[in-house]
Amino acid sequence: MSHPAPAADVPRQPTVALALGAGGAKGLAHIGVIEELEHQGYAISAIAGASMGALIGGVYAMGKLEVYRDWVCKLARFDVLRLVDWTFRGGLIKGEKIIETLRALIGDARIEELPLAYTAVATDIDREREVWLTRGQLFDAIRASIAIPTVFRPHTIDGRRLVDGALLNPVPVTPLIRERADFLFAISLDGPTERLSPKQDAEASPSSPPGWLGRLFGHGEDRSPHVHEPGALALLTQAMDLMQSNLSRLRLAAYEPDLLIEIPRDAAATYEFYRARELIELGRTRTREALERLDAKRD
Repeated sequence: MSHPAPAADVPRQPTVALALGAGGAKGLAHIGVIEELEHQGYAISAIAGASMGALIGGVYAMGKLEVYRDWVCKLARFDVLRLVDWTFRGGLIKGEKIIETLRALIGDARIEELPLAYTAVATDIDREREVWLTRGQLFDAIRASIAIPTVFRPHTIDGRRLVDGALLNPVPVTPLIRERADFLFAISLDGPTERLSPKQDAEASPSSPPGWLGRLFGHGEDRSPHVHEPGALALLTQAMDLMQSNLSRLRLAAYEPDLLIEIPRDAAATYEFYRARELIELGRTRTREALERLDAKRD
């Protein structure tokens, strides 16, 4: 009596615990990273994110990354400004308008009910310690993690005033050490700069918003053919990028991931969300290159 041939074994997808770093609009590169990892057959089983990494990671965990990507790719320069709700108490921006916009677009969920392990990293500014948010409403955790000091008003959860997780852990590998996954990958938005020549830089620099907005957000008035006086926010974020870059190197040296994907820290300014398509493609490209290096090392 003949028996049917056994079905061929289906190869198991390798699982990845993914640490998504902080970096404002540069964090849109995380979308390209995730899409490329999935395209190459990896299954993401856990995510930890700081600041923009917490936002992209949370949207992905809800299964709404495609919805967010399509929305953000349609943003123009002044669409970004319209999402800003100004205040001068605890920061320049309340942050409620963007969070409510995203809630309406994406929905909300409790972190403990998400289909994969998720951690948003924030900083308890009063107790001076790192906080891992693994329970409660997702967008409360995201709002806390993105609260850049002096820019966004701090967010209070359970009596704790929480601000940007990048202050203490810009690329949060540590929450993922406990996760059971085949690989631990980290995406840093604080990679080495890739500065253009002065002529190219002048041509590539985006025009600043008009008037006082330009002085706050933009590159400011040209003082010489090749020198740009930065706006207040540009100077602040440049200083934070420098701080985060050095802190990232120290943390990643102590807790080395299986693969580090780096996005240049000068790839975009904090507020340049209208460059979404370009930044997403940058994430895809850097992920392909990093995976090729990983494959070559294993061979």
